[in-house]
Amino acid sequence: MSMRKWAGACALATLAAGSVAAQTAAGGTVRITSAFPAGSGPDVVARLVADKLSAQWRQPVVVDPRPGGAGVVAINAMKNAPPTGNDLVVVDVGHLSINPLVLRKLAYDPQSELTPVALLYKTAFFVVVGAQSPFHSLAELMAAARRKPGMTYGSNAVGGPLHLGAARAATAMGVEMMHVPYKETSQLYASVSTGEVDWAYGSIATSGPLQQAGKLRFLAVADSQRSPALPDVPTVQEAGGPAGIDALTWVALMAPKGTPPAVAERINEAVNRALSATDVRDRLAGFGFFTSIGPARQVADLMQADRERYAEVLRRVKVTVD
Repeated sequence: MSMRKWAGACALATLAAGSVAAQTAAGGTVRITSAFPAGSGPDVVARLVADKLSAQWRQPVVVDPRPGGAGVVAINAMKNAPPTGNDLVVVDVGHLSINPLVLRKLAYDPQSELTPVALLYKTAFFVVVGAQSPFHSLAELMAAARRKPGMTYGSNAVGGPLHLGAARAATAMGVEMMHVPYKETSQLYASVSTGEVDWAYGSIATSGPLQQAGKLRFLAVADSQRSPALPDVPTVQEAGGPAGIDALTWVALMAPKGTPPAVAERINEAVNRALSATDVRDRLAGFGFFTSIGPARQVADLMQADRERYAEVLRRVKVTVD
């Protein structure tokens, strides 16, 4: 059993063993503002968790998608709310660890204006090419990039996780590649499918539908182990790529600054119970998402670790956005 599966099994067993009483938030409607569009992977997970929280607390829990502005729209809608536990926001590594590094005029400070509550899930990126691409393996893609500099990779945002993750991979491969940014993930993967760009990183949730439709191929997963959802896809290292370039993204639930530790802990425990439900775990697994049941502190640790990781990437890839 892998360490990830072992740790997850232990955490779930611990939750199941304890007697858990229903706990409520401050009363009234709990609003979870989301930085992601309706129907996206994070939105689906937020709604699954919201339904479980509503049942636990016996009060309405609603999800309010407010995408746009690099997360600013959603975060600003929540950050000044009373710190009672009734206003939360769903954000990811880009909003919490990368934006402070690349955005000159960021309208929020994730460390001083937000309180970590719970980690919802992590997911790995795959190396994605079009179904008609001449590259049938990562080794072929890397060999072509070395023979002829100028290979292109795409992303859905300058300075976002897809951009910086791919830039980091190209550096580790020892090749020069050209970044082609798009405004939306749908545009990005449509362009990969037609060969407009040579490759991109993508998750099962974002690029999986086109892969299932036969328009994209997954060459490798940028993780230390294969995805249980796609066990036939090798890891980057298994496919002949460099070691140590895992590309994972994660999504977390945050509360306003000043939220009392006891309130954050109560919500954390409720969210962990929701994520431990069999139907929720099965749904997440279908997206290639995996949970990491634990205290809110792990979100703060991830924020710091990834801020340091991406700062190192940005020392080589100069990116700033107004």
